[in-house]
Amino acid sequence: MTMSNLLYPLIPTLKPLLHSRFLRPNFTKTPRNPIQKPRRTCIRAQSDGNDSADAPDRIISAVCYFYPFFDGIQYGKYVITQFAPVQALIQPLVPAIRVFKSFPFNGFLVFLTLYFVVVRNPNFSKYVRFNTMQAIVLDVLLIFPDLLERSFNPRGGLGLDLLMSLDSTVFLFLLVSLVYGSSSCLLGQVPRLPIVAEAADRQVL
Repeated sequence: MTMSNLLYPLIPTLKPLLHSRFLRPNFTKTPRNPIQKPRRTCIRAQSDGNDSADAPDRIISAVCYFYPFFDGIQYGKYVITQFAPVQALIQPLVPAIRVFKSFPFNGFLVFLTLYFVVVRNPNFSKYVRFNTMQAIVLDVLLIFPDLLERSFNPRGGLGLDLLMSLDSTVFLFLLVSLVYGSSSCLLGQVPRLPIVAEAADRQVL
């Protein structure tokens, strides 16, 4: 009896084992460190960390944008008197504006307080310091229209029309900055005002 005759009855039993995946050699190599696709990161305001934007940070940042608006409210004398909706919008802020304007050096004192107590204080988050610095830079820019108004001060004609247009533009820019900056801060977002944001970035480290 040959060997094939002896193994023939076992072939049907061994066939499933021969095709089993446990006895099948695996020649494919799996890399030890597979390359993972980079995940997209989304920067959000977090409540823990140096750059946090929790509720107190949002409120402080939002309030800071009232400083340049109060300091430049005089540029809205033409717009406020001509447009009733603007009067209704400004009316709730009149008591705070009167307190701010009650002392001539209030603006300068607020400037020193915000800059040295907030911007230069590492205990505040970068979110608060950046928004505070934006408000300060915006207020500093009010020097230029003030110098133009004091230098020319036309009494009528084309010069007065140009002055009214300049004052109205400055006031509307302050109003838009207040609404945009404060609302963005309350939502935990980072408002970036044109011209102002880059200067604030250089001051906040």
